[in-house]
Amino acid sequence: MALEFYKKGQGYYTRMGTALTTAFISALGCWALYNKLEGIRTDGMITAGVKSWIRAGIPLVVFGILCWLIFKAINVIRFADFLIATEGEMKKVSWSTKKEIIASTKVVVVTVFLIATILAVVDYGFANLFSLIGVLEVIPK
Repeated sequence: MALEFYKKGQGYYTRMGTALTTAFISALGCWALYNKLEGIRTDGMITAGVKSWIRAGIPLVVFGILCWLIFKAINVIRFADFLIATEGEMKKVSWSTKKEIIASTKVVVVTVFLIATILAVVDYGFANLFSLIGVLEVIPK
């Protein structure tokens, strides 16, 4: 059958995540196409009603084709096996706890501010040193 899943019960979340993400990106592209078709010139060859149907219809047809291609792509045997294996590996990952993530984030933020402060002091010092020896011209404020 044309709408059958390869290894139906396996890799569900990875396959659906891939399909929904690519469908979302496709929808954004079709929305851009819809907006691009707003300025289409017909030079009086077709009525405004037909023009609006064409403007909406072309992106819808393109989106339908892209959705069908996405469905077909996630059912290609090699790609589907890759997604199934990816989901299996993700289940083996040792995920950090919320407490560990908060602590690590605090360390990163403090370190970034500390390094930024050190670099600002060093930059200020070099600027003053170079202006004293005449290499850097100080621009008055």
